[in-house]
Amino acid sequence: MNTDHGAAGARADTASAGATSADTEAPLTRRAGTMPVAKTPRPTSGRGSRNLQRVAVVIPAKDESERIAATVRSARAIPHVDLVLVVDDGSEDDTQHVARDAGAVVVRHSHNRGKAAAMETGAAVVAMRDADGRPPRLLLFLDGDLGDTAVNTAPLVAPVREGVADMSIALLPPQKGAGGRGIVVGTARRAIQHLTGWSPSQPLSGMRCLTREAFEAATPLAHGWGVETGMTIDLLRQGYVAVEVPCDLRHRPSSNDLKGQLHRAAQYRDVVLAVNARRLRGTVDAVRGIGKPRGPVHR
Repeated sequence: MNTDHGAAGARADTASAGATSADTEAPLTRRAGTMPVAKTPRPTSGRGSRNLQRVAVVIPAKDESERIAATVRSARAIPHVDLVLVVDDGSEDDTQHVARDAGAVVVRHSHNRGKAAAMETGAAVVAMRDADGRPPRLLLFLDGDLGDTAVNTAPLVAPVREGVADMSIALLPPQKGAGGRGIVVGTARRAIQHLTGWSPSQPLSGMRCLTREAFEAATPLAHGWGVETGMTIDLLRQGYVAVEVPCDLRHRPSSNDLKGQLHRAAQYRDVVLAVNARRLRGTVDAVRGIGKPRGPVHR
């Protein structure tokens, strides 16, 4: 998935929430006044019960046959992951077959329905596979073009699994060949700050880990490329906790050619639509005197 990160590599409001390598999963030490506490109730305390908290990787993908196998194999190496699910969103290539051969469970849309619909399909399939008597799996959403670096999203799991956050968002390093002037990123960042009080470094980052409860609180998801911006606004307004975590990831950035410009135009359109819908919803709720947020908590 192409994402315009604008001034990539920014580190403002970054949580020190784990190692930046998948080789170790450092436990989180919660110190008074330095770490927030997630809104989502955690599984019963204790090492044994915490080990029941499994993770499902959900990968929305369209025409990613060249990279999806490496992404799937790398994602399977993330600690606590016991399910890798690829949602083939109407690909015209062999994405579904390549992903299945690499070890993923694959579901397919017969035609392209957009990223938000693919995420909702994936989450629904994971819910059907969650076993009774065990905590629902955490949802780790990854882009299909991460390749061998997908395993480096492992640090996203710890803040959510340990109860520090309801949602963790990956901060990517600068991407070679990335185009754009940060217009879409800036628009999304300013909107999130205006509506929630938080100014995320990379508001369009699609690599996110969140609890089942948080995901359902964000549904229905905003359409298309507005899904990340809408999700962040919706969750923070309801008092859920978000953190940003540096992850050493490499993907295929959009360039400055015509295809890249059209992609960023579509991003801008969907982000504006998502923001305007939430502004209207907030105005209506204020008039009715309902839906007042508890106040966002974030790092």
